[in-house]
Amino acid sequence: QVHLVESGGGLVQPGGSLRLSCAASGTILSINVMDWYRQAPGKQRELVASIISGGSTNYADSVKGRFTISRDAAKNTWYLQMNRLKPEDTAVYYCHLPPPFGSWGRGTQVTVSA
Repeated sequence: QVHLVESGGGLVQPGGSLRLSCAASGTILSINVMDWYRQAPGKQRELVASIISGGSTNYADSVKGRFTISRDAAKNTWYLQMNRLKPEDTAVYYCHLPPPFGSWGRGTQVTVSA
């Protein structure tokens, strides 16, 4: 079982930046895909970004050009660099490992407000 812990959330003004981290621990043999999701109040959880072990990345249209997902394989840690943040980016952000792991972190709050 893999345990995920997010960090790096907080309050930031519009146009600002934050860097989220997700640290994985537990029985980790090989992780091929890692995702960042977010859930805003009253909305469904949505996929924000994904990274595959070879380095390929995918982003939601709403964050393309502003967010960057990356990975430090040696540390089993993933990052989400968020720039030019907007109020609509306000949400709880979760890291996620798809099956066979099926693991979710507990989330970290990101609030973008003046």
